Amino acid sequence: MDESEPIQSRASLERAYKSSAKDIGAILSEMVARIQGSLDAVGLFPAYKHRVKSFQSYFAKKIKFTRDAVTNGAPPLPITDLIAVRIICPFIGDLERVEKALSERFVVREVERKGSERSFKEFGYESTHLLLEIPEDVLAGNTFIDPPVCEVQIRTILQDAWAEVEHELVYKAEFTPFDDPMKRKLAALNANLTLSDMLFQEIRDYQHQLTNELAKRRVAFFKKIEDAIDKDMYTSFKETPRSASEEPKQPSWLGPWKSLDDLLLEALNAHNRADYIRAIDIYSHILALNPKPEIRALIYKHRGMAFFAESRYDEALEDFTATLELDGKCYKAAYYRGVVHSVKQNYSAAIDDFNDAIAIHPYHFYSTYRRAQAYYHVEDYPKALADCDAALELEPENESLKKLKRMVLKKLKM
Repeated sequence: MDESEPIQSRASLERAYKSSAKDIGAILSEMVARIQGSLDAVGLFPAYKHRVKSFQSYFAKKIKFTRDAVTNGAPPLPITDLIAVRIICPFIGDLERVEKALSERFVVREVERKGSERSFKEFGYESTHLLLEIPEDVLAGNTFIDPPVCEVQIRTILQDAWAEVEHELVYKAEFTPFDDPMKRKLAALNANLTLSDMLFQEIRDYQHQLTNELAKRRVAFFKKIEDAIDKDMYTSFKETPRSASEEPKQPSWLGPWKSLDDLLLEALNAHNRADYIRAIDIYSHILALNPKPEIRALIYKHRGMAFFAESRYDEALEDFTATLELDGKCYKAAYYRGVVHSVKQNYSAAIDDFNDAIAIHPYHFYSTYRRAQAYYHVEDYPKALADCDAALELEPENESLKKLKRMVLKKLKM
């Protein structure tokens, strides 16, 4: 670049900036809407910040790039962050998912991973920066945004916090830390935030794993209920006797180094593999450790479900009762106990339990549905019909419920 080449005056640049300001703001708003729509569609709901670069900052950067170009003998760098969006995610694992979703929706002109080049001894913020090409229909002929890109920064909450603080300490301060003790303090702070991000992600991964195991166990449990109650409509019942060899014992492989979370996950894995005996053993081991009441309530409920899966109904009843004694608001335990009473054809007790479950959770479909079945079996057809109608309000397309209603109407000769 020739040093004598004229540079556009500040006044003319400012006039062009101001004349395009409304359009630039509209373009940014539309980009934010499309970015958010892309992430919402894949189940990502981060926080957003966005801004149009002020003219003062824009002009200062323009001058800097022009001077650098003169020094280096190369064309000036383009200003690619006139409009910018910051996406702030709770967890590290979200960053890659956000980047993937945006790359599938937009043309990505450039990716920069700031901080990736630093060693573990250095401090500085980390962030992924994308340059997304502004679609033609959004740009609508605007020529001031040149190149026509939107900068997107993707960070975790803690990365964003560090960036904000670092900006105040390092970039806006007249003097920056240059002595080793101060650098070490900054490096330690950054390391703590990075470690916190990693620990938060580990906790989240564990929660997801636990949730998945709980979901699998719930599906298997509901299948057992359907097999026990719906298949033959209460015409058969067989209690599986408990053998001496099935007495709960503390397995040798369960050492004291196992945390309660580890043990619970181990039990759920066994439960989902239909290894109910092992699951019961582990649940019993957890109970033997005398955890907090809320944890005991949870374990009794899970062990009751495992006993039910093994057709050990009396023991299931005991565990669901123990759950309710510890947590009187656990509608699921009341519902499960009602199911066991139904399987044992003790319909009056089942109705009492379903009443309790509905009192706690008035919109629980299955409690209302199973109570309708119980009323049917005690030949209280008006109440059975009322429950069928109430349950149909909650799940109008349930075919089993529709069939039960037809059976009730036939009994009522309606």
